[in-house]
Amino acid sequence: MDSAQRELSDQIDQATQRLLDRARIIAEPDLRAPSLLPGWTRARVLAHLALGADAMRDLLAGVRTGQGRLAGASAEAHEAGLKYSESLRPEELTAELADSAMALRTVARQLTGDQWQVPVEVPGLASFPAAELLTRRLVEVELHHCDLGAGYGPDEWPASFADLELIEPMRSWRQDRLGYPDQSEPGLRPPRVPAPYRPGQRLPGSWLGTR
Repeated sequence: MDSAQRELSDQIDQATQRLLDRARIIAEPDLRAPSLLPGWTRARVLAHLALGADAMRDLLAGVRTGQGRLAGASAEAHEAGLKYSESLRPEELTAELADSAMALRTVARQLTGDQWQVPVEVPGLASFPAAELLTRRLVEVELHHCDLGAGYGPDEWPASFADLELIEPMRSWRQDRLGYPDQSEPGLRPPRVPAPYRPGQRLPGSWLGTR
């Protein structure tokens, strides 16, 4: 990674940590409640983020090995995967999200400089350099965190993301979230207590291993 890519990777780490800290305390009834995305529950938003990390990991793994891969499965398989993941218990879904994010991070850290310029293909989009996946993942995590409607809004975006130069349609997607209702009182039930932990021990659903 060059310095710009490393900075984006660090921003993804931090955004993922914020997302998991939020997801980890959402109680079961609220997890099945509607998100701010029409027709999507909060569980479906989290499942989508987990599957999105898996798809990006597959793309980067193909770049690393020199064997190109398409992003994700067929529409039918993707929908089946979403339904399965969103049906998981809260702690299972949070752990799946953390594991998929870590797998993506691991593969990304294995790519060499020239490999980041290898074109990747995503259905419905023109091919783009693998390096753009870092920006796309950061956007995905920050925007869908807002979509949960669980107390995180655009006012909590770091300046590095709020001011980040984005291409369309990502720029418009970010702009759309600025019209979301205030998130200071999300109306959630009392949070479920995170799993007990000892210093240095990996938590279920944790991000970089310890806290």
